Amino acid sequence: RKALNHELSKLFNEMWDADVHRLRPGKDYTIEVQGKAGPAQQGDNAVQDNAVRHLFHHVNEERLRSIKTFATFISLLDNYETSTGVAEVVTPEEIVENNCFLDAILATEVMRLAHDYLLKRNLAKQNLADFKHQLYDIWFELYARKEGDRPDSCGFEHVFVGETRHGKEILGLHNWVQFYLQERRNQIDYKGYVARKNKTRPDKDDQVLTIQFSWKGSVKPIGSTFIGVSPEFEFALYTVIFLLSEEKLTRETVKIDEYELQMVVCRHGHHIGTAYPVLLSTT
Repeated sequence: RKALNHELSKLFNEMWDADVHRLRPGKDYTIEVQGKAGPAQQGDNAVQDNAVRHLFHHVNEERLRSIKTFATFISLLDNYETSTGVAEVVTPEEIVENNCFLDAILATEVMRLAHDYLLKRNLAKQNLADFKHQLYDIWFELYARKEGDRPDSCGFEHVFVGETRHGKEILGLHNWVQFYLQERRNQIDYKGYVARKNKTRPDKDDQVLTIQFSWKGSVKPIGSTFIGVSPEFEFALYTVIFLLSEEKLTRETVKIDEYELQMVVCRHGHHIGTAYPVLLSTT
């Protein structure tokens, strides 16, 4: 495993502490981790279900929708065609929604910390409007996931909304709000938690989870996600790691609060291909 990146850990902890919109476990939401997930392959639909109930037992939706960054984020979740290979059509209304979301997160302390850090390294545009354009390009500009395809994907869709390939495979979907909303509509079936070597089972107040679930007829054997954090927190984290490296695949080991994580960011040209946390240990 890579050595701990102390500089990024310091920055990400400042962001964690500044994340006033983060929902609190046991107070703003409750989860039920239930059983341990069985072995599964991508696309294997006959996996054992070791969780009869939803992962999210309760979420304070009033609080969720009263926070501007969450509200503008939720409005983006229905803007995408989940199937890869099917061209995305971006309407003028959707462009407005994307911009509203970026305006909302740019007004937060979390994004200010990210912007300041990137400015010191000459990796971000000074002017907020220019920085917003930069973010738009990284996250919302469409690209083709596979060469020769029509522009069918973007970083935001992959990481936060999720995609499917040939109806057999789930790509991305690393966001707890999307998971919760899909679960509430009975679109997602939570199958159980994925255990780590040194800890048999996650606690209900853990804010990073590794889980197994099915969605749109396919199974994701292992998916990892932050729980309860604000959209700006994830956006800031992934953007910083993306801009710090030119590599196609970047892995940074960081300690955020009590979680030792490997942050994985994969690039697709000038855009985010995927990004997610891998939980290594909890102190």
